[in-house]
Amino acid sequence: MSELYRDPSRSTEERVEHLISLMNVEEKCAQLGSIWVYEVLDRTSFSSIKADRRIKQGVGQITRIGGASSFDPLEGAKIANEIQSYLVNSTRLGIPALVHEESCSGYMAKGATLFPQTIGVASTWSPDLVEAMGAVIRTQMKSVGAHQALAPLLDVTRDARWGRVEETFGEDPYLVTQMGLSYVKGLQTDDVRNGVIATGKHFVGYGISEGGMNWAPPHIPERELRDVFLQPFEAVVRVGKLGSIMPGYHELDGMPCHASHLLLRKILRDEWGFTGIVVSDYFAVEMLHSYHHLAKDKSQAARMALTAGVDIELPSIYCYGTPLVELIERGELSVEIVDATVRRVLMAKFRMGLFERPYVDASRVSEVFSNKEHRALARKIAQQSIVLLKNEENILPLNKDIATIAVIGPNANSGRHLLGDYAYPCHIETLQDMTNTFHTAVPEKIDLDEKLVDILTVFEAICDKVSPQTRVLFAEGTGTLTGSQEGINKAVSVAKEADIVILLVGDKAGLIDGCSSGESLDRASLDLPGMQSALVQAVYACGTPVVAVLINGRPLSIPWMNEHLTAILEAWLPGEEGARAIADVLFGDYNPGGRLPISVPQGVGQIPVYYNHKPSGGRSHWKGGYVEMSAKPLYPFGYGLSYTTFTYSNLCIRGGSAAVWDSVTIEIDVMNSGSVAGDEVVQLYVHDPCASLTRPVKELKGFRRVELVPGEKKTITFVLPVSSLGFYDASLNYVVEPGEFEVMIGSSSEDIRMTGSFTVHGDTTCIQDREYTTKTFLNGDETSNGVL
Repeated sequence: MSELYRDPSRSTEERVEHLISLMNVEEKCAQLGSIWVYEVLDRTSFSSIKADRRIKQGVGQITRIGGASSFDPLEGAKIANEIQSYLVNSTRLGIPALVHEESCSGYMAKGATLFPQTIGVASTWSPDLVEAMGAVIRTQMKSVGAHQALAPLLDVTRDARWGRVEETFGEDPYLVTQMGLSYVKGLQTDDVRNGVIATGKHFVGYGISEGGMNWAPPHIPERELRDVFLQPFEAVVRVGKLGSIMPGYHELDGMPCHASHLLLRKILRDEWGFTGIVVSDYFAVEMLHSYHHLAKDKSQAARMALTAGVDIELPSIYCYGTPLVELIERGELSVEIVDATVRRVLMAKFRMGLFERPYVDASRVSEVFSNKEHRALARKIAQQSIVLLKNEENILPLNKDIATIAVIGPNANSGRHLLGDYAYPCHIETLQDMTNTFHTAVPEKIDLDEKLVDILTVFEAICDKVSPQTRVLFAEGTGTLTGSQEGINKAVSVAKEADIVILLVGDKAGLIDGCSSGESLDRASLDLPGMQSALVQAVYACGTPVVAVLINGRPLSIPWMNEHLTAILEAWLPGEEGARAIADVLFGDYNPGGRLPISVPQGVGQIPVYYNHKPSGGRSHWKGGYVEMSAKPLYPFGYGLSYTTFTYSNLCIRGGSAAVWDSVTIEIDVMNSGSVAGDEVVQLYVHDPCASLTRPVKELKGFRRVELVPGEKKTITFVLPVSSLGFYDASLNYVVEPGEFEVMIGSSSEDIRMTGSFTVHGDTTCIQDREYTTKTFLNGDETSNGVL
């Protein structure tokens, strides 16, 4: 009987209940916590002595074996096996641990593929690529013994000042939803035993805080919260079967998310039926006491978080250890609440097959890493993420035989600057600073080797791309945040020698001082950081044509550049293959087809500026604009140019009248009317012009990226579910109302090429199980790029 929970022929429910019946209070509480990997290491070796001190009663999770160490993949896999062996063989009940890792732009570990940062991935408008990226992350993580990815970010963000914009899929709930669904499918697969648990974060409203400041409160009415910010989470829970949720650090209307019964119990579990685990953001349970001042001590913080619905405390045990045990022993916390929480944690472990497969085959790790196919995918995503913002007189693409090129800027000759804040080389920098920041233990030794950023730079990629006769000159000009007139003078001198200047400016992403984008690196200005604006203007004044390549983590306000420079490319933070992708685009080996997933403001004073505002929004009544500038963004949501042109024709809306449970079929022909092959992103927007509550002026409801050779025409078919056209009414019920709906199809939220309408008939209907995805088809092909 004592081994029933080890019997795989029994149901998961039976095994869980039997195991709980055998556990004492300390063992139960141990399942609700995590420890950093280095807490059981003696330098770089597993220490059973430290393990006896930290995890003798078991542990719920292990924090970042790969991401918080200098282990290569093989070393990480061996350490994972040693930790699991200790838990299986040296603890009373032998319960394995879930190992979690970060994976915002790839599995965050030494030797893993460094994909473009999320805002760039969103610029591809290619859910299929997102799923493929998730599959690579899954494959790499599983090979080294990791089980849970702390991604994707499902934050809808409307404030470019916020440092974490780079980690998001942008401003639109539909685009965030589709990218999130694809990412989760790539990670978890249809059977999570073959995948890793995805974690939707940060639940919810994190991306529109006071002043764009990290952890600051957002101010969101509940209807808007549900209509906009909860939508991606709801879809990924209901449809994507998301395995885990992470609440945000912030508060909503006075209640920190980690203590919110409304979010974590009423909405997440009761309304949506979420059955996965809720993990805390790092240190956030203790912050109910030290940061929000809601709890008087760690014990009260533990009780608040646990009763609200936070199942596991990350990254280490501060409140869910001794303080939690003492609460139970004093009778101040019901053991039934603890049992219900432990039940969810154990269910996740059994569903993952951890009891049958606690170890990985370390001998096969080398097959997974340094994989040419993975690197090729990183390059493809980087290529598709690049957005052409301006191309005056079609100066791009450049001729590879050009005589002299000047490559200038702080991001021109740095591989490190191509990476997002949660890439391993960037994030590992923070660990040595954690004692001062979070008062936590740090590893005794982290071998931070400069070779971690041995990535081809844009300067090197350009040198590889041009003819042997071309001279390629270089000058940094200025640093990201620091610089001098001397450096600018040198850049000017170099620019005067050249036929063309390629100017690489923008951000350095990370989490430490000296970076300009990333977590907790919020900005009060959206100009180029440091002296970069002065560099741009000085180089422009030379008279040499200038092509600017922006390598940045957030939208930057660049109206002067847009007015004066010859061409501008938005490359975001394009990852390890970003330099080659940029060179491909500059010299015409790839035609840029990326589109902006977020509006680019003309100035910081426009914030928030977003396309799907209400009828009374988006302008100052009655004048329209600001005194200093227009109210319109510099570049709108969905915007992007190409080296070719596209013509739209033959809009057809089948069935002009539809019932609530029907779908509306919308067809459009798109032709490449230019002279080179290229990609168009066809965007479907819908507007409800008369409803019982005010509705946005337009909402993205479908999109399809289409490859076309010159003269080629394809028919794109959108199958729009009527149930996706609803909103939360005055009683906060999701309803679809009858009436006429306007259809807009175009190349951006502002570049609408064709319009039409259809009617929804019947009565106002309250809907519980709506559809979230508009499936799309090419030329009647039944193969859809709809997510599910």
